[in-house]
Amino acid sequence: MFRKWQALAGVFLAWTLAATAAEPLSSADARWMRMPTLYGRITAHELGLVINTADPYSVAVGEYYAVRRGIPAGQIVRVQLPLRSSLTREEFLALDQQIRSQMPEHVNGMALAWVQPYAVDCNSLTSALGMGLQPDVCSRSCAATRLSPYAHYFGARPWIVLGLRPAMQLAARSVPAAKAMIERGIASDHRLAGGSAEPAQAYLAATADRNRNVRERLFPPAGPVPGVVALVVQRVRSDTLPPMRRTLIYQTGLSRVPTPLGGEWLPGALADHLTSFGGLLDKPVGEGQMNILDWIDAGATASYGTVSEPCNHVQKFPHPQVLIQSYAQGVSALEAYWHSVAWPAQGVFVGEPLAAPFAPVASPVATSAASQPAASAPAP
Repeated sequence: MFRKWQALAGVFLAWTLAATAAEPLSSADARWMRMPTLYGRITAHELGLVINTADPYSVAVGEYYAVRRGIPAGQIVRVQLPLRSSLTREEFLALDQQIRSQMPEHVNGMALAWVQPYAVDCNSLTSALGMGLQPDVCSRSCAATRLSPYAHYFGARPWIVLGLRPAMQLAARSVPAAKAMIERGIASDHRLAGGSAEPAQAYLAATADRNRNVRERLFPPAGPVPGVVALVVQRVRSDTLPPMRRTLIYQTGLSRVPTPLGGEWLPGALADHLTSFGGLLDKPVGEGQMNILDWIDAGATASYGTVSEPCNHVQKFPHPQVLIQSYAQGVSALEAYWHSVAWPAQGVFVGEPLAAPFAPVASPVATSAASQPAASAPAP
């Protein structure tokens, strides 16, 4: 156990050093960080679903998701929320209490079946429900926020171990778009676990936008991901993008990414852009900074963006290497994105949480054993 935490401390030391570097590392100087082994994966048996009965979108998408992913009825909580972007603190506390009192203790992650609300003051709703409200964010939105305990946790029982449930919103611009996103997540499961004749691609795009290109210094070297035969990193420039094929991960830094957003998206694809207000989910198409729901429209399965001015701290956005290596270890989109953001207070996670293209297929023996009562054992 101590060695695991030493390894995790090494990851965050490297992260901090990279974040404070004055200039981006060249592709020739880039190195992979050491990533600890992650254990287990949150599945439908450990995922809670929250449906807003006052929102027709939420009812339609939530009920569809419950059927398609096989979410047990006992893990579904129905609430009534106002249809606006942000909850008051009082409304949030009532929602949080209702979920805590009704959600079974074995549930370790949550899917929120709606687009709005997505914020509580300057906090994102996914973060506030996941790891607690941080009331002082509005007074100093460009300051550091609380370090997520989940970012350096390597198991699949965060509620039991940490008292934290990572959350993701099943958000899209319409019910049909949400259903298509859900189907992409389902289609992704185990797809790359056994390798692939043609590898998936992780496109990491540098840009000329100095303020938003800060993640370039965190990019790993181009080429195959260590230990993963089915995923290759492509370091590219946003102004000279190649034809994008078999895209599984796409990260860049721009206020608005030129359309069309990529070419061929694989089921389970993750995509995000570092900018201040990408997480304003009710922002109309084409208005202001690009909305992360544009990625969902384009064919991605999950994304991330901030709901209040974060400034360009890399810790407030998905770390490229942590995201890639977590996802490639077989965890879900929900877990990979939450692992990759050190300070998630202002960031909203959207998408199909259970998508897991690298998850190994359970053997018949393991499946049979899983159906039997488990012996009591300490959580990892």
